[in-house]
Order: sequence, then C-alpha cells, then structure tokens
Amino acid sequence: MTAACLASLGHRVFGVDRDPHKINTIRDGRAPFYEPGLEELVRDNIAAGRLSASTSADALADSEVALVCVGTPSEKNGNLGLHQLRRAVDEIAAQVAARAQPLIVAIRSTVFPGTCEEVVQAAFEDNSAVSVVSHPEFLREGSAVRDFFEPALVVIGGSDRSALARVAELYRPLGVKASLVSLGTAEMIKYASNAFHAVKISFANEIGALCEEVGVSGHEVMATLCEDVKLNISPAYLKPGFAFGGSCLPKDLRALVYRAAHLDLKLPLLESATPSNEQHLRRAIEAVLDLPAQRIGVIGLAFKEDTDDLRESPVVALLEQLIGKGRDVRVFDPRIRLDAIHVDAIYGSNRNFILETIPHIGRLLTGSLDQILAWADHLVLAQKQTAQAMEQIQASGLPMLGLVNGSLKSTSAARAVPLA
Repeated sequence: MTAACLASLGHRVFGVDRDPHKINTIRDGRAPFYEPGLEELVRDNIAAGRLSASTSADALADSEVALVCVGTPSEKNGNLGLHQLRRAVDEIAAQVAARAQPLIVAIRSTVFPGTCEEVVQAAFEDNSAVSVVSHPEFLREGSAVRDFFEPALVVIGGSDRSALARVAELYRPLGVKASLVSLGTAEMIKYASNAFHAVKISFANEIGALCEEVGVSGHEVMATLCEDVKLNISPAYLKPGFAFGGSCLPKDLRALVYRAAHLDLKLPLLESATPSNEQHLRRAIEAVLDLPAQRIGVIGLAFKEDTDDLRESPVVALLEQLIGKGRDVRVFDPRIRLDAIHVDAIYGSNRNFILETIPHIGRLLTGSLDQILAWADHLVLAQKQTAQAMEQIQASGLPMLGLVNGSLKSTSAARAVPLA
C-alpha cells in the first residue's frame, strides 16, 4: 500500500517481501489484497517503472530510506509479537553491514515505546551510517489510499534531525506538515490514537444504548454534542493533568450510572470513569507522600483555577491524606480566604462546605504566595498558574511537583515549564 502510494508521488520504490506469490502479483501489475484504488496504483506504477518488487533485499544497496512495514501480531497474553520485526531488521543489518553511505531505517510497524531503541537501534549499533526513526502509519482499511493522499497526521520520531527531515521530504508533494517528535512519542502515538478511537466508539454506543432505553434519539444527542467544537470535539481536556472534580462531572457521572443500573443496562466505559479518576488521584497522593520534604506547600485548593468551588475538589482529598499521614502542610489559593474578614465573601453551598466539612483545612491556608514560598521546602502545584505567579515560583528555586502538567515527578521550580 505505502509502496504504491509513494511511487505515485514520483519516488522510485522497491518492495521486498518473503512471499513469492505476493511479489509475482505485484510484478503482474495487480494488488496482492483488496483496497479501493490500490489495483490502479500498482498497475500504473509498475508500468511506469517507479515500483518494483522482489524477495531479495539487494535493492537496499542503492536505497536512502528503508521502510519496515511488517506485522506485529498479538501474542496469547496480549503482548506484541516482534519476531517479524526482529527478522526484518536482522536481514537489513546483514545487507548493509559494509555500507558507508547513510541509510534511514523507518519503522512503520506499530510498536510499543522502547522497541526502536532496544530492538532496531541495537541491530545497527556497529553501523554509524544507519539512522533509525519511528514513522507510524494511520491508514484505515477501506480508505487507505485516500488517507495516504489526504493525511490527517504524519508523524516521524527520532533524535537525528536530518533523518527526520529526509523522511518528511517524502511527503512534500502532499503539502502536509509532518509532526517531528521524539522516538518514544512516535511509537506511542499510534496506540494513543487507536485507544482514543475505541473510546469514542464505545462512548457513542453507550450513550446511544442509554438514550434508547429512555426514549431519546441517540443520533440526535450525539449530533448535537458534536456541534460543540470548543469543548466536545476539540483539544479541550485532552492534556494529561490532575484528577477532575467540581460540582458537575462527578455528580452527573454518578447519575448516569445510577439510572442505567436501574434500567438493567451495563455501561462499562461510563462506569469506569469515576474509578479511573480515583485511581489517578491515588497516584498523585502517593507521589506527594513520597516527597523527601518536611514542609509541603500546596498551591491551589479549589477543583481548578479561577474559582472558589471546593465541592469534590481532588485537592481536598489530597490534603485529607496528607493530614492523616501527619505531614506538615500549608495551602495557598488566591481565590479562597477563610479569615474573619473575607469569610462573608464566600457564598452558598461552597461556604457551607468550607465551614462544615473542611474547617481543619481552612486553618492551613496561608494569606499570600510569598508566605507559602517562604515557609515550604517543597511545592505541589494543584492548579495551573498565571505567568506572574509562575515567575515568582520559579524565582524561589524550590523543588516542585506539578500535578496539573501530567507528570508525577518532582523537578526544580527554576527549570519548570510555565503552567499557564
């Protein structure tokens, strides 16, 4: 598939496979499997001399880029089977052992992060002429030809910038800008994309099933949901960060799951959202408890920045654990003040929650960012910070754990990436 499409862009492409039947089929100008539009591409490019096929890897002698497109089937335990990849890489390594001119080995196969480094690069460790990149494919069966010529995403990962640029150049006729990323990111992106697609399908099906039970059109609900391209069909919420909370998401998830259960309807994806969030919160709590710090300063108390809403804030659960474990902790939130002067400025159910549910946490609040920076020997950022606040935090030089940036590893505040 990829060979015929690249040939159509004007490249000279040599296809190599161990299956003689597949090779003979291509040489005859026919596609070795059915895919709309592929037969014509193979026929035209074989006739034009841009595409050829062989069971021998001799063509590598004159090639600049070797695209490895072998399968990585599942093993019985669910792990990837890498035997085809290892065999292909070993064959290439043997073929180019004495090669002096540069060769880029681009892995198109779906592999888990670390595979290119541990399996592919290891095979060429004695050959400095070879550069390894990860170049996952995103072609859907049934629309693969169209997906190639109208790509939604082209990803190339590695540390050799010239190799990345050379592979990206293959797609210049398409006018698409490739995403040049790290090796591990390129390996992981195919899994992340496919998992997201699976989650979207399962989400739509579960909403549709619940809608049918309550007499609502699931198609109309989902079509209306998709009209929101600011929050629903957008990059919104698609960044690793802290656990969710607040007065809406937890409550509404519980209501959906409760109502479905009373209808004898199992919705595993929606049912798993709250446990998944709780597990993410537990990971954060464990990371904070593991900090080698005497005085922990937590910045942020509400469930997100620019609000004083503490209802179901994951920070409250975090602080409860820290207090219960005897940690010396203080908190600062620019939107929350519980002293006698400002308590009347907090209203409604949030005021009742503060006064009745967590008064002990209120006693831990500091009055300013300066105060908590002067007191703490380690910071935990539980909210995104303004640029001004982040500059002040970085200037303190204190080590910090940024829960909102998706990492549970502590870093120096001076080297931290702004979280605005």
